[in-house]
Amino acid sequence: MVAYVIIPGIDGSDERHWQSRWERAWGEAAVRIAPRSWARPELRDWVAAVQSAYEVAVARDGRAEGGADGRVALVAHSLGCWAAAEWLAWARPAEVTAFLAAPPDPRGPAFPGAAAPTFLELSARPLPGPALVVASEDDPYADATASAALASGWRVPWHSVGAHGHLNSASGLGDWPVGRQLLDTLLSP
Repeated sequence: MVAYVIIPGIDGSDERHWQSRWERAWGEAAVRIAPRSWARPELRDWVAAVQSAYEVAVARDGRAEGGADGRVALVAHSLGCWAAAEWLAWARPAEVTAFLAAPPDPRGPAFPGAAAPTFLELSARPLPGPALVVASEDDPYADATASAALASGWRVPWHSVGAHGHLNSASGLGDWPVGRQLLDTLLSP
């Protein structure tokens, strides 16, 4: 069994979002971050929220290192990918896997810099554990070249799922079985 930490983007993920659907399916095995700054994200607040959610996920299983088999999966979308990456760089936890869907390019023209100024200067640095960047070919926040460059900077594989916008509720992905299969493959031994 794996414990899951759900890390949405700005304003969280609504009930139609694949993250929310997966969270409901996982039940008690999933914990959503709860930053104070959902609408105007502050990096330190979001990283602290990832840490808190990680601690709750680990405590629910009653293990010192998380998950019934010692594993935690970060399931991040959009700006949440940056919170996950920064937390991983800071905490350097053992046995944590990161599924990073639709990370935005902080230097791209559509990045919400006015709402998230503390995220503007971030750059992708090698991640300490297994991870996967999943991207759409027509994401308005990071085109395929930009998202592949982020994966390269994080030193993790990049996977295109075709043209589905920002991989959010508006993309109409429903339960997003393709994404779930990619996550399951990432988590398989």
